[in-house]
Amino acid sequence: MIGTLINVATVAIGATIGLSLKSKLPQRFVDIVFQALGLFTCFIGLKMAWDAPSPFLVVLALLFGALLGEGLRLEERITALSQMLKKRVGGGEQFTEGLVSAFLLFCVGAMTILGCLDEGINQNREIILTKAIMDFFSSTALAAALGRGVLFSVIPLLIYQGGITLAAEELEGVLQQSSINLMMGVGGIMLLGLGLQLLHIKTFKLLNFLPSLLVVLLLEHLAQFIELPF
Repeated sequence: MIGTLINVATVAIGATIGLSLKSKLPQRFVDIVFQALGLFTCFIGLKMAWDAPSPFLVVLALLFGALLGEGLRLEERITALSQMLKKRVGGGEQFTEGLVSAFLLFCVGAMTILGCLDEGINQNREIILTKAIMDFFSSTALAAALGRGVLFSVIPLLIYQGGITLAAEELEGVLQQSSINLMMGVGGIMLLGLGLQLLHIKTFKLLNFLPSLLVVLLLEHLAQFIELPF
């Protein structure tokens, strides 16, 4: 988990720098940073979704995953936990938005999945360390725009990335490249939704879509078992 720990450190440092800049930057600079992040997130999300091998499985995974997340009230429960944390640390009005947006931006992308698997299976940290450098700059910009919630995103970041890395050895031989590509496709749609939120175009219950990342794997195995042509 060395790569993940370094990634956590770079996000924490970047967010701290961003917080120090937030009070000094005029609002118009904060707004333009927000827009740049939103546009870039939309671009990354579209690219990941476009490369998905089976759009049909991706849309099914999003549908069933979102229904599962809604049934479990993931968005509501995680937001409540974030609000509790906000009261303890005295976060600002955008605390929850910053925490959730940062978590999704840092954890849903292709480099997260590939980097954690590569570190866990091959002890190769090249991808995860590259991601750590990118997250440093992203966390600085995001914290300047959204505040202290970005800094506290290191908590779910550590749990999520660390969990994938530790489980990677058990997943070796189970996850095919097509499975990883499908997860990236689902993650790409979620990132597109995040980009639209950052641009204040549309608000989504994105946390309720998190189960879709696992549902798409189950659907792929089911499709292979009954030999469906997609």
